[in-house]
Amino acid sequence: MLDSELFARLPEAFWELQRGFAELPAWDPSVPGAAGMPKVLGELSLRLADNYPYFHPLYAGQMLKPPHPLARMAYTLAMWINPNNHALDGGRATSRMEKEAVAEIAAMLGFATHLGHLASGGTMANLEALWVAGLLHPGKRILASSQAHYTHQRITGVLRLPFAEVACDSRGRMDPDALESMLRRGDVGCVVATAGSTAAGAVDPLAEILPLRRRYPFRLHVDAAYGGYFTLARNLGPEARAALDLLGEADSVVVDPHKHGLQPYGCGAVLFRDPEVGTLYRHDSPYTYFTSRELHLGEISLECSRPGAAAAALWATQRLLPLTPGGEFAQGLEACRRAALNLYAKLRDDPAVLTPFEPQLDIVVWAPRAASTTEVSLRSQEIFQRAAGHGLHLAVAHLPTAFFSRKYPELRVDGERMACLRSVLMKPEHEGWVERIWEILRESAA
Repeated sequence: MLDSELFARLPEAFWELQRGFAELPAWDPSVPGAAGMPKVLGELSLRLADNYPYFHPLYAGQMLKPPHPLARMAYTLAMWINPNNHALDGGRATSRMEKEAVAEIAAMLGFATHLGHLASGGTMANLEALWVAGLLHPGKRILASSQAHYTHQRITGVLRLPFAEVACDSRGRMDPDALESMLRRGDVGCVVATAGSTAAGAVDPLAEILPLRRRYPFRLHVDAAYGGYFTLARNLGPEARAALDLLGEADSVVVDPHKHGLQPYGCGAVLFRDPEVGTLYRHDSPYTYFTSRELHLGEISLECSRPGAAAAALWATQRLLPLTPGGEFAQGLEACRRAALNLYAKLRDDPAVLTPFEPQLDIVVWAPRAASTTEVSLRSQEIFQRAAGHGLHLAVAHLPTAFFSRKYPELRVDGERMACLRSVLMKPEHEGWVERIWEILRESAA
């Protein structure tokens, strides 16, 4: 269940790696505490078991997807070298792997030209994109939707840039009319659109946002940390499809390979459409950038220590599962999407359930029917606890009551936000477990 059979193949790769350094004179490395390692590993295994079963299909709560077995093994193998992709001095092979892997992601997004690199995650990747926006439009506001990830408001605080929220429609997507009314002030430097919001998997309507860039001088950054890979899926609805097809027209895009890209934490990626933004990173480091005239990734990154193991894992995974529509990797995304639609259909047809909108990706939001929003919140918490008792792990999301009240006018609104239930069906195996999930939900709600 935890890929033990596949892990047994790692020693062969390790000895192949060791043969690459066979010409070095023999030496006896010092390993402090070697005798006590087995005992500590045993204790560690017991401690690690105190976790939710993120790898199992009955875990359908947060955005937690198990890395591909090859990614785990590639990361582990690279850790014997422990390369640092800041400079070619510290990670020659893995720096090239990173450039190749990021170029494949750029092609997936539709970038004809690009500058990009890996980061420790979506937060750091988004920080770099907004840092660039702040340098190009100093002092101007950053706008993001009210359903965008909270990291954007935090980042703008770090960067000392003004921030404002744009209202959403009843499906959690940025409202283009509300956006334009804010753009008319002429003080906006960057608009952050979201492709796959954390709470509901909503995709902001890029087809309506992009034309505004011709009338107002702002940069468009797309936080596609969650939804970027879905550009490969062929079973999206027309609105999500139209938005993701336009990712290549954004000024910058963030994607998280440690979400749908099957990678271990932390592996994010930031890409810029115009390679000239690289001049904004310009700095001198004579003690690290001296071994090659090639581009050192530290020259276009704010992070100075960057794990080459993450690049090795991503490169190996994309080598095995290319980022092509219709390919095996894309089929896994399509299975996640089908699982979400299947669960949504069951919930929608149940008179005891409130379903505010159809999922755009693979995240399903719903709530138990009750007379008031306060009662709905209480019932949601009860079902969350009962489902966990049956082995099904969900998540609770606090969403605007307007998402539900517009569709269910009989619902008495006694608060601005309401607790509801949320499932992230991001494992392809979820498709075969929808019936079991549904059975547990019915038991938990009875």
